Amino acid sequence: MEVRIGVQNVSREIVIESDMTADAVAEAVSAAVAGATLDLTDDKGRRVVVPSGSLGYVEIGEETKRRVGFNA
Repeated sequence: MEVRIGVQNVSREIVIESDMTADAVAEAVSAAVAGATLDLTDDKGRRVVVPSGSLGYVEIGEETKRRVGFNA
């Protein structure tokens, strides 16, 4: 699933592809707002850590499975 993170005072957003579910990402965002950082791992094992005070928004994409083959 695609997760877009907007950071305050930064013109570009952070975009990661994650194997996490939408609920797991939402829980991580809620914990980050209450805590110190948003810590997510993408599908290649890279970690993205954003201070919660700098979060502008988090857009959680739709959970879709990868399609195999050709689509008409």
